[in-house]
Amino acid sequence: MSGLFARYERLIAAGELRPDPDQRRAAQRLAQLERELEAEKPGGLFSQWFARKDASPRGVYMWGGVGRGKSMLMDLFVDTLAIPEKRRVHFHAFMLEVDAMIREERAREAGDPIAPVAARIARDVRCLAFDEMVVNNTADAAIMARLFTALIVDERVTVVTTSNRPPRDLYKDGLNRSLFLPFIALVEDRLDVVPLDGPVDYRLDRLAGIATWHSPIGADATAQVREAFFRLTDYAPEDAANVPSGELALGGGRTLHVPKSLKGVAVFSFKRLCGENRGAADYLAIARAYHTVILVGVPKMGPDNRNEAIRFTKLIDALYENNVKLFVTAAARPDALYTRGDGAFEFARTVSRLEEMQSADYMAHGHGVEG
Repeated sequence: MSGLFARYERLIAAGELRPDPDQRRAAQRLAQLERELEAEKPGGLFSQWFARKDASPRGVYMWGGVGRGKSMLMDLFVDTLAIPEKRRVHFHAFMLEVDAMIREERAREAGDPIAPVAARIARDVRCLAFDEMVVNNTADAAIMARLFTALIVDERVTVVTTSNRPPRDLYKDGLNRSLFLPFIALVEDRLDVVPLDGPVDYRLDRLAGIATWHSPIGADATAQVREAFFRLTDYAPEDAANVPSGELALGGGRTLHVPKSLKGVAVFSFKRLCGENRGAADYLAIARAYHTVILVGVPKMGPDNRNEAIRFTKLIDALYENNVKLFVTAAARPDALYTRGDGAFEFARTVSRLEEMQSADYMAHGHGVEG
């Protein structure tokens, strides 16, 4: 047997996964969806035209904290799903594509762009799989109900997604959230919501023996954060075929280039995040989009680096407040990074947070979960 559930059982038998009731229930639900999608046999053009009136197989929304196995199960589902009309994409990358297609449709002055955009997306896709659904962009939130209604109801696309939050907490406290509430209703009506929120963070097991702070900067430090990326994603960061670069929407039409990102893990240089003119809202977008950030090349700072030190402080505040895991290559330990210059005394609070972020207690917190 080569289906998802058989593959999942073999991984448990081989000791690569631990028995986990939540994971098993999610695997069973995905296996059921797999059978439903594979049983659909699209016929000729005539039969397909009439089939558009039928509902697509019901999708799945898996949510839970970091390290509960959501991405692993998504990998198994997409890999074993024996249909060609499937696509897996990171949610942020997908919404950037949607934004570009909406602009193209509006340039044609053809009226409401949502329906034609949904039709373009669905042209060769029956199952659309998203990893890490998180909504922090007001423009995206405003169109998602209409876009996904067109995809799921009109175009019969089955949606499978993972998220760190239950549907009711998406875009929580966001601007004009009332425009987003129909999307939550759509998810709860058309997708089965499957929690994986047990107490075990399997990523912590995979990170055993790897520290989070590495100094001084050099080959050894780089090798350690590269190993952390590999253990969290199953791919080396230099594997260009499987580890893409991307763009993160920051709001106001701005984007941030992400050199490497996969499965909620992003790699940035200090120069890109703190050497350029950025504000707290930019860092909050990063903290909400990624459960783990690898930051390389943090220098020692002095009086001439006041602006960089302020930005670094804002970055650490955003990551800390959203329980983002942080791996760093730096020129020195946290308490030696910024000892002279405006705000050096206040920098002690940042040092304290950096020390806490290395602790087992902090690492055990789920992304975005307080406590």
